[in-house]
Amino acid sequence: MKRFFHLLTLLIVIISFLEAAPAARAETRFQTSQAQAVLASMTPEERVGQLFLVTFQGIETHDQTQIYDLIANHHVGGVVLLAGNDNFLPEPDTISGAHRLVTALQTIESNAVATGSGSGTSAPPNDETYVPLFIGISQEGDGAPHDQILSGLTPLPNPMAIGATWKTELAQQVGAVLGRELSALGVNLYLGPSLDVVEAPNPSALIDLGPRVFGGDPFWVGEMGRAYISGLHTGSDNRMVVVAKHFPGRGDSDRAPEEEVATVRKSLEQLKQVELTPFFSVTNSMEAAGLVDGLLVSHIRYQGFQGNIRATTRPVSLDAAALSAIISLPEFTTWRGNGGLIVSDALGSQAVRDFYSQSGENFLPRSVARDAFQAGNDLLYLGNITSEDPDEDTYAATLGILDFFAQQYRADRALAQLVDTAVLRILAQKFRVYDEFTPSNVSTPESRLASVGSSQEIIFEVARSAATLISPDPQELSTLLPRGPNQADRIVFLTDTSNFKQCTTCLWQESHAADALQRTVLRLYGPNGSGQVFSSRLNSFSLAELELMLNDESQTDIAGILERANWLVISLTDVSEGQISLLQRFFSERPNLIRDRNVILFSFTAPYYLDATDISKLTAYYALYSKQPAFVEVAARLLFQQQISLQGAAPVSIPAVGYDLIVATSPDEDQIIPLALDQAVEEVTPTVESGTVTPEAEPTQTPIPLYRIGDTIPVQAGPIIDHNQHIVPDGTPVHFIMSTMDEGGEILQQVDSTTVAGVARASFAINRPGKVEISAVSEPAVLSGVLQFDASNEGAAVTVVVPQVTPTLQSTATVTPTPVPENDLVSPEGYPRVGIWLLVMLAVVGGAVLMFWAVSSLVSPRWGLRWALCVFLGGLAAYNYLALDFPGAAEWIASSTGAFGVLLLTFAGQLIGSLGAWVWMQFLSGSRSRED
Repeated sequence: MKRFFHLLTLLIVIISFLEAAPAARAETRFQTSQAQAVLASMTPEERVGQLFLVTFQGIETHDQTQIYDLIANHHVGGVVLLAGNDNFLPEPDTISGAHRLVTALQTIESNAVATGSGSGTSAPPNDETYVPLFIGISQEGDGAPHDQILSGLTPLPNPMAIGATWKTELAQQVGAVLGRELSALGVNLYLGPSLDVVEAPNPSALIDLGPRVFGGDPFWVGEMGRAYISGLHTGSDNRMVVVAKHFPGRGDSDRAPEEEVATVRKSLEQLKQVELTPFFSVTNSMEAAGLVDGLLVSHIRYQGFQGNIRATTRPVSLDAAALSAIISLPEFTTWRGNGGLIVSDALGSQAVRDFYSQSGENFLPRSVARDAFQAGNDLLYLGNITSEDPDEDTYAATLGILDFFAQQYRADRALAQLVDTAVLRILAQKFRVYDEFTPSNVSTPESRLASVGSSQEIIFEVARSAATLISPDPQELSTLLPRGPNQADRIVFLTDTSNFKQCTTCLWQESHAADALQRTVLRLYGPNGSGQVFSSRLNSFSLAELELMLNDESQTDIAGILERANWLVISLTDVSEGQISLLQRFFSERPNLIRDRNVILFSFTAPYYLDATDISKLTAYYALYSKQPAFVEVAARLLFQQQISLQGAAPVSIPAVGYDLIVATSPDEDQIIPLALDQAVEEVTPTVESGTVTPEAEPTQTPIPLYRIGDTIPVQAGPIIDHNQHIVPDGTPVHFIMSTMDEGGEILQQVDSTTVAGVARASFAINRPGKVEISAVSEPAVLSGVLQFDASNEGAAVTVVVPQVTPTLQSTATVTPTPVPENDLVSPEGYPRVGIWLLVMLAVVGGAVLMFWAVSSLVSPRWGLRWALCVFLGGLAAYNYLALDFPGAAEWIASSTGAFGVLLLTFAGQLIGSLGAWVWMQFLSGSRSRED
């Protein structure tokens, strides 16, 4: 009888596929025989369960817990782990506890299937219905508040720190570290990375994404995102499903999507130009590892989506028409047809609840889930969903949703077909992660935890490559800060502190302590380091203590310590609680505490919060973007001007310093664009793997063919670089111009093209004889190499001519002058150098004493004193001539071996003084003789 039931179920499923709508039948490339076989063996309840990602409280998983029931008896598709739900233990058990929890969750499902305990019947075990769980997590980087696991893993930076490196290989390496470590815990579903684009930073908005994004250029966000996804896949050995967020992009939103549904005034065409571009990149990757597995749909509304500015969509996650219009774009067709998942954002968020309330609808969990599913989401992330009934918790609401969907599955054939198609997508993704569904294949050995948290060197490399000087420019900085702090300096560190808790009952821990930078400085440059500073001359205070000082409530003499300091180092990690206003108040109310001091500010967050007035009060302003320990160490090295070269560039616009990202990523006008024949030969083209053009990126050409009239000549321009010396974004316009000079005059042809990986291509038809020249322009870069040849029926080879740049007055003015020898008698601060000054004084005084003795013995003591005074003044005048750097002084010191030359000229001055004394004596003697 049981055998007959299974055959009947399989037959019904096959018939349902045959009768499916044409659109559904077209999406069959992901419907593998494995996935179909598992689907055929599943009950309606099991199929419905696969659609949902659920959450739960705590870490207990025994058979009396709610999560056990949801997995064993309702076969939910996956679980999302949250620090806010106390799913993780405090340090030092965070990692081992997470591994045990993930293993326990997977074991619930496998045991339930193996024993038949979860079916509610006495049926024998059915191994074919065992389907592993998705264990999901969102781990954005930079610790609290956007990481779930706050200790034990390698402390990874946030996306903006990675974006500031402009190096996709570093994005890939960071992704690989995260993929490897999460996979070691058993996590197989990653909710990220964020592919939002912050086109125009707006710090005053209610929601500011800050450093949680890769940047503000759609092309580079896509490249970084694709590399990061590739790293997640390779690091986890392809045992992870990656779901990029927040589709279709929330960079221009003005509300936090978790708290309120934001409205963005953009049409679909406008979304395609900016917000959707990164998602196009990760769904059309030529490299399989860079292809994203799913897209997390955000709760965001669009006004003017279809062109009518008076029409506003529902949240796109709940709007079938809007979501379908986006997913139907040609850029997503292949990806979707190959099984790409659409995943809803948390349906239990306050934003969704408020939207239903404001729309005059009751917030019923089952209705919300139905709306999200019918809108086109395959996998529904319920989050901590509850109904309006205060007595109903997340568990009860989830059971209600599961029961409702199971009933609808049986009653509504159309819905059943949608469920089956979505479940096939989910199963196909799980089969991509696990080639077979067996407990032994799903479990991860505890031995893999030994390597977790051990990839610090990669993070330090990201920190070094991301460090950015925002203000002033490097030349001015070298004048303002010719050196770092030394033993005589007093340094005060003012730090924006932050704390975190791994769970609600855990102890508070410092994420960024008030003395974090001071401790790093002492480690590197204190008595146990290079010995450049003393701990007694360093002090650290939090910004909270600074506020107490401004309110005259401080119990510490902060003002006195600040008055004695000559270095003030400020660290910013978060600006959500008025830290910028506090600094502005400090600058305006106590200007005496920053005047005539070196004021350095390190931004361990996004760099666009300070305005121009704030920045004008700083000696130097650096962006580090992330507050992880490696970035704090780089800040310390920058402070002491040692071992760190500034390689990074801001990946977002900074209006306060006039840094416009569009201008920064446009072609550099000072370059000469390389131009060459586009031959199908060995050539090395620049990749976005480094982002920076290197000499190896120049094309390598084979023997150049002859071109005759009637032929087509293919050409390529590039690599074209931007103002930050990286390749320009894809789609940068390039104008190719071919001029043919014949007997009738000059004839021009122009072809417009765009760049791909920094290179643009075009072809020209050779249709008349004459002298041909081909060049390229990508404004504002107007100089390029020139291809020249004489077009004829016999054919001619092409010559590449590189134009010579004529020196301009500006370039002449910047020629380095011949170095002038430095004056060794006076320090840079204007004080005499003690050693040589004492030597000169000894010589001058000694000469005067000797002259006094000699003249007193031969003439009289009065004349001895006069001669001594003249000798003293002569020697002193000679020394001052050199010390005051009068004409020729430095050259005399350099050419006569330093101190010896000084003494020699001092002796010459004494001789001149002696001569003056002799003339004086002769003059007086002559006067007396005439009087007599």
